[in-house]
Amino acid sequence: MKVYDDKHIKNIVLLGATKSGKTTLAETMMFEAKLINRRGTVEEGSTVSDYHEIEIARGNSVYATLMHTEWRDFKINIIDTPGLDDFIGEVISALRVADTGVMLLNAQHGVEVGTELIWNYAEDFQKPMMFAINQLDHEKANWDESIESAKKRFGSKLVLMQYPLNTGKDFDSIIDLLKMVLYKFPATGGKPDKLPIPDSEKERATELHNVLVEKAAENDEKLMELYFEKGTLDEDELRMGIKKGMMKHDLFPVFCLSAKNDMGSGRMMGFIDNVVPCAVEMPTEETADGKLIHCDATKPTALFTFKSLVEPHLGNLTLFKVVSGEVSVGTELYNEANGTVERINQLFIMDGKNRNTINKLSAGDIGATLKLKNTQTNQTLHTKGFDVAIKPIEFPSTRIQVAIVALNKHDDEKLGEVLQEIHREDPTLTIEYSRELRQIILGAQGELHLAATKWRLENIYKLAIEFEKTKIPYRETIRKESKSNYRHKKQSGGSGQFGEVYMHIEPWFEGYIPRKEFNIRGTEVVDLDWGGKLVYFNCIVGGAIDQRFMPSILKGVMDRMTNGPITGSYVRDIAVYVYDGKMHAVDSNDMAFKIAGMMAFKEAFQNAEPKLLEPIFDLEVLVPEDDMGSVMGDLQTRRAIILGMDSQNNFQVIKARVPQSELDKYSTTLRSLSQGRASFRSKLADYAIVPGEIQKKLHEEYEKVDHHEMASH
Repeated sequence: MKVYDDKHIKNIVLLGATKSGKTTLAETMMFEAKLINRRGTVEEGSTVSDYHEIEIARGNSVYATLMHTEWRDFKINIIDTPGLDDFIGEVISALRVADTGVMLLNAQHGVEVGTELIWNYAEDFQKPMMFAINQLDHEKANWDESIESAKKRFGSKLVLMQYPLNTGKDFDSIIDLLKMVLYKFPATGGKPDKLPIPDSEKERATELHNVLVEKAAENDEKLMELYFEKGTLDEDELRMGIKKGMMKHDLFPVFCLSAKNDMGSGRMMGFIDNVVPCAVEMPTEETADGKLIHCDATKPTALFTFKSLVEPHLGNLTLFKVVSGEVSVGTELYNEANGTVERINQLFIMDGKNRNTINKLSAGDIGATLKLKNTQTNQTLHTKGFDVAIKPIEFPSTRIQVAIVALNKHDDEKLGEVLQEIHREDPTLTIEYSRELRQIILGAQGELHLAATKWRLENIYKLAIEFEKTKIPYRETIRKESKSNYRHKKQSGGSGQFGEVYMHIEPWFEGYIPRKEFNIRGTEVVDLDWGGKLVYFNCIVGGAIDQRFMPSILKGVMDRMTNGPITGSYVRDIAVYVYDGKMHAVDSNDMAFKIAGMMAFKEAFQNAEPKLLEPIFDLEVLVPEDDMGSVMGDLQTRRAIILGMDSQNNFQVIKARVPQSELDKYSTTLRSLSQGRASFRSKLADYAIVPGEIQKKLHEEYEKVDHHEMASH
């Protein structure tokens, strides 16, 4: 296959709500370029994109799919993305390596929920964007309403490049405002006839053309001078102004399409060739430490891996962008993350599941390779001595969590391996084994994300699994001081065990001042793995307990702190004073004092008014103003504390603090309350005391389970 240089490579990502026609457009673009002989359909499951079994079963995209087409000496790499917010990780990784976004709007609906949600992420990248109103052939297509909704959302940056002469089932004509011609398509689509603009449309077309000229001129001083001098701009000058406006993220061209009927896609591809910036014209890549890497084939090689796929019977398929230099078959590159050497044995240009072999790829291009042993998504491969780590993709944190269980216990090990494999493919799906909760916790972006994962586990990996509610990682502490003592004495022939410990405990807090009445000989501050502190004071004088046994007492306390009396949760924020005790010259040993320390702590803790703490999350909800009331009302039922409100674009931002236990199923509820238009993010903020009636209920539930487990043993 032909190797393209950085001046002839265009990288685009197709964006839009589900059912906006992205996959159909990608199919049509490949057909227009004669890279495929027949256009497949989503309904038949025969498209180049959406080839995975789950996508065919669901009838929509779940994964971002890489394809390419060739048009008038340019290579256009196309990444088709899902339209559902649950699979936003696929969109973000595609946006990271693409140079221009193409946002599709369904002409029946205009700006939809999915459009809004995806745009919020696209804005973070500030890359050139263009819009296409698709499905103008649908009987319910409404161009005027679609444009009105888009202008309301995206403002004056939106500039018409075309408008349809007719819409609905008879759609076949587009007036192009850059070339000032009428494109009339045959019934079968494809190459249109170029005709003069009808007299009835000349006034409207001229008015819109002038708007385009003014907007293009605004982006360059020389063009503005030419515009004032001539009163217009020629076609080449317009292209220059449009490109500069797109690169400033200040001009969004709008096109007309019926991707299904192959009307308008060729003209849009021509615009991508002639106007959209090529790889070398894009801003330089940034490294993790803030340095810049230019897209230059003559420089040392650096590849950025943005996606991994597990190919059955073949191994890992790694997708990458050539950030600088060139990569050829046989090249050895260094992984900056782990220092290992990877040999590139095969290179491919991807068209869905089809791999087209190529010997070399140049800077700016996107390709794939097989069987890299130590390389994962978000890593940099580079020439020896060119030590760079390209700035990684920042994936969103999970929004929903469940516990996952293999129905057949013999599958536990396999389940763990498969989940790690899936995480390597999709970093927005997280896996954590919680020793505290004794659960495998699966984190995802939403219910559909979880459903797709379950489908894969059951249908591809043949694992029977079920989801369970995650337990809450409560913490236990105390509210007052308490004293206790415990003697551990055991005699069973030969040397026995003896240890006696006197202990005082009380709440610890930031700024805590130790008690003066104890003769403190040593202090050990333990930063607990689960948060909070244990401060251990050695107050033994006169040799009541040998100093060598003090660490054993601390071990006993620590062991007991992993199993609090209220719910069996971890204990935190305690000050412990060991101030007296006894030992035996023969029978005292480490185990005896460990047990004595554990039991003394247990008794003191139970008498110190133990309190349960619950995790509190900072919650940010992005919600349309129309849905504010219902979302706020729901939060109040979840014991939320509203911290404030702000505005962001056309959305309101609600900031609140909510107990983790109240966030169960929140993703599903929020989707229902806002018709899918709202989104949220959350992170652990702090722990707070659980209300008394809830603590009592949780303790009673724990007692039942604890006694049941003891009886079963």
